[in-house]
Amino acid sequence: MSHDPHIYDPTFVQQLFDEMAGTYGFVNMVTSFGFSRRWRHRCVAEIEIPKSSQVVDLMTGMGELCPSVAPRVGDRGNLIAIDISPVMCQRAKRYENGNLACPVQVLQADALESDLPTASADVVLSSFGLKTFSAEQIEKLAEEVHRILKPNGCFSFVEISVPPSRWLRAPYMFYLKKIIPILGWLFMGSPDNYRLLGIYTNLFRNCEEACRAFQTAGLHAETQSYFFGCATGIVGHRPASS
Repeated sequence: MSHDPHIYDPTFVQQLFDEMAGTYGFVNMVTSFGFSRRWRHRCVAEIEIPKSSQVVDLMTGMGELCPSVAPRVGDRGNLIAIDISPVMCQRAKRYENGNLACPVQVLQADALESDLPTASADVVLSSFGLKTFSAEQIEKLAEEVHRILKPNGCFSFVEISVPPSRWLRAPYMFYLKKIIPILGWLFMGSPDNYRLLGIYTNLFRNCEEACRAFQTAGLHAETQSYFFGCATGIVGHRPASS
């Protein structure tokens, strides 16, 4: 697969996840040996989410964070889940049926150009979406997170990453680049699509550069590491004075 910049084009990303929607949830769970679910829970647990909060889940995918977030928000709060893929959004809409502990609204939108009101969110969350952005797009995303957060509002992001240890890095990246595409094909997905996830991860590396972009945008941010760097995160808040 090409490493050309077009892989960061929003239309390309939308089409990629539209095509993967039918198999992504199951393949993601199986190929990560359940770690993807654990890391999503850690993403939510890293920050305080007060009752009655207004929470935004960017790049929500199929709404995988919603069940973890809803009990902490409660019925007087609200959860807005945003994704660029209409097929992913359609699957996330299963949480709009009132079965979770808080109201959920699913919106199809580009996270970089949402119509969310300024200073409207108490919390911004995101799992496994950062790698599909270029460095320039991450800078824009950081500015958007700063814009939509209320003063003192907090955020937590998590992303699959390249482990720093070469002993773990080589087999881990071989698994991402070679084995997961085969498993994706076995579960009726496109091997080329799942191969792209390894390419995105290799180019993204980890959350350190993204954390610096968040800091440049005026946010207090620090990185987190999970399972020896196989996933990393960014946690922080918008200062009251910014």
